[in-house]
Amino acid sequence: MNKFKEFLNYSLPITEDIHIEVKTILVVIIVFIITGLFLKLIKKIVNRKLDEEDKGKFKAVFSFIKYFVYTIVLVIALESSGIKVGVILAGSAALLVGIGLGLQTLFQDIMSGIFILVDKSLHVNDIIEIEGKVGKVDEIRLRTTRAITIDDKVLIIPNHKFLTNSLFNWTQNGTQTTEGVEVGVSYDSDVELVKSILIDVATAHPKILKTKKPRVLFLDFGDSALQFKLLFEINHSYEHLNIKSDLRFEINKKFRENNITIPFPQRDVNFIK
Repeated sequence: MNKFKEFLNYSLPITEDIHIEVKTILVVIIVFIITGLFLKLIKKIVNRKLDEEDKGKFKAVFSFIKYFVYTIVLVIALESSGIKVGVILAGSAALLVGIGLGLQTLFQDIMSGIFILVDKSLHVNDIIEIEGKVGKVDEIRLRTTRAITIDDKVLIIPNHKFLTNSLFNWTQNGTQTTEGVEVGVSYDSDVELVKSILIDVATAHPKILKTKKPRVLFLDFGDSALQFKLLFEINHSYEHLNIKSDLRFEINKKFRENNITIPFPQRDVNFIK
């Protein structure tokens, strides 16, 4: 028994002025185990009351809360065991300053992730555009957001980007979006025929919604062509590039069949002698 007490009271030197006893280490381990079990119980109770979408968000926020609680518990356990945490921190002030500067962006990402999850400004499967890149949100984590681009590349976005950069959420107001294809035709073209072809091509595409009829705008009298824009509604905004490509192929085909030309840019050059 005496040997066991001696073992518990055995002091491990950390520095010349700071020592930690074996019993303190055991107390910290036991407290960590109890805290872990308590957190698991809390997580299980909360998860029962959440839907599937909110469960993923709570998991990300809970991971941050868990590390924060463990840190507080560690400090309390050490202080209760007679170890002055303030002395240790004071002796490591220079090191902590360097670590703090290095982790500044990390904490900024974490706090931004919490804001995103809480205010629900972003959801999985949302189509977003940030810094000229477009992707479908695949996963929202505490520090980063994972999106899949149109060409199937993985885009990892630090969460602080959503607070410091302009974000375009294509699906914030619903999944339907209005898209457009612009085309120029020669000045001798029949504009009514051009309009009819554009509308027919859009109407025939299976992924263009029929709830709102496609429409054509006569944009301008350009330098070399009459400028038109075909507008249409789709429910697959992530596929807009493929849909527009299909329309351009079909428009080019129909224009050739009806002898409608898409002119090259023309310039008049005058030589002065």
